Amino acid sequence: MTAQPLLAAPHTHTVFTVSRTMLAVVLALAPATFFGLYQFGWPAVFLFCVTVLSAYLFELACLWVAGKPLGQFARDGSALLSGWLVAMTLPPYAPWWVGVIGSGIAIVIAKHLFGGLGQNLFNPAMVARAMLLIALPVQMTTWVPPVGLFDGPGFVHSLAITFAGSTEFDAVSSASTLSHIKSQLGAGASMGAITPDLADLKARLIGLVPGSMGETSTVLILLGGLALVFMRIITLAIPLSVLGTIAALSAIASSLAPDRFAPPILHLTSGSTMLCAFFIATDYVTSPVSALGKMLYGIGIGALIFVIRTWGSFPEGVAFAVLLMNACTPLIETYVRPRVFGRTRTGKPLPIAKPKRSAKDTGAKA
Repeated sequence: MTAQPLLAAPHTHTVFTVSRTMLAVVLALAPATFFGLYQFGWPAVFLFCVTVLSAYLFELACLWVAGKPLGQFARDGSALLSGWLVAMTLPPYAPWWVGVIGSGIAIVIAKHLFGGLGQNLFNPAMVARAMLLIALPVQMTTWVPPVGLFDGPGFVHSLAITFAGSTEFDAVSSASTLSHIKSQLGAGASMGAITPDLADLKARLIGLVPGSMGETSTVLILLGGLALVFMRIITLAIPLSVLGTIAALSAIASSLAPDRFAPPILHLTSGSTMLCAFFIATDYVTSPVSALGKMLYGIGIGALIFVIRTWGSFPEGVAFAVLLMNACTPLIETYVRPRVFGRTRTGKPLPIAKPKRSAKDTGAKA
């Protein structure tokens, strides 16, 4: 008598492992990142490399302390992506230690203190961004206009800017679009007098404005996000909810008081709106899994971004909005659950329908 092979239960199969998914997201971010590095020059290149490298080193240290196999977990790409996103939220001319602290907060505090990959409640990059913005407001709000790799500080001078804190460079510090609007409105100016014109809109779309690498080229970030949708790594539920809510609220506010509220096009093309909608808010671990839950999650993020930008102390509210909705994700998951196969949404078994008997079966039985 031969033994019968054990048959496993059916599972959903996919070619996207954790490492492949992380690599796909990094590749989608690459065009906007490399363009930003070119626009802001060698200081941005040095800061980016330090931030990503330190994130990987923090990952190795945490895995070693936890006694987890380095070869298995260090190659999943999660530390690379976290460091990459942290670097995209930093001012390009920030000192090197700002990038190291940001990576440490993201990897050690926001990720491994919660148990590691898949266990974190909050988005690691946004935790780093929020904590740095509160603790280091000067370093995190000092912006320079993009002058290009070959027209900015040279290689040696850039080393002094990043690693020695040199401030002797020709580029004049300037405010980002949202910071400029916030300060001018606070000074009593009207929105009509400070709203950027069409040339500034083109600059924001291309990536020719002051800000971090995640706040410059709206077009490249949008194309990268659509690439993730095309590869079916993310869906459009969260991005459309975030962008649609921001557009709707800003359209209503600007129509009621055009002198006090920015129009929708300015909200959508300024700050980290696109980066948030496609790359940050769509994080698998910290966002809901059901379609309705994703929509509610995205609507909450979009509403909070608009509220913080309009009435908050900070000109940009992406990090705080994402973290607040991360905290609401378990609540959303509790009340908006996907229906289990074979059961109703309340958890009760579906009634089994009795098969209908045909006339042929009835006659045969008789």
